[in-house]
Amino acid sequence: MSGKNVDRENTISFIEEAIEQGFDVEIDICKWDGSKFYLGHDIPNESIEPGWFEDKPLWVHAKDHAVLHELVKKNIHCFWHDTDKYTITSKGYIWAYPGEPGGEKCICVHPEQRSDWRSFSGICGDNIIKYKEQIQ
Repeated sequence: MSGKNVDRENTISFIEEAIEQGFDVEIDICKWDGSKFYLGHDIPNESIEPGWFEDKPLWVHAKDHAVLHELVKKNIHCFWHDTDKYTITSKGYIWAYPGEPGGEKCICVHPEQRSDWRSFSGICGDNIIKYKEQIQ
């Protein structure tokens, strides 16, 4: 929340801590085994039950085809992208690749790489507290 934390990202404790502080959280799900999802960018880390997603302000980045399909079936707010300039989340938000123009319902990824991040509806970055302080 106040800088990159590779050791804690995509862990239940860090996600819940960010939510408790009032933030939405983008998470990576890299595996679905038929009953549980697994947090992790490239390799499975912690397992989570599908019900864990309920009533949480999450933006779930599906990292493979099976995960994406299962998230959509379970009506979990999700998206998939690689190097696309834009992707649409399952709730109709536009996830913008760094450097691409923004606008209404558009999320700025890596706002530290640009000066016009305020023209977006939301931001996703490693130092989110810095931006929250600038808005207040």
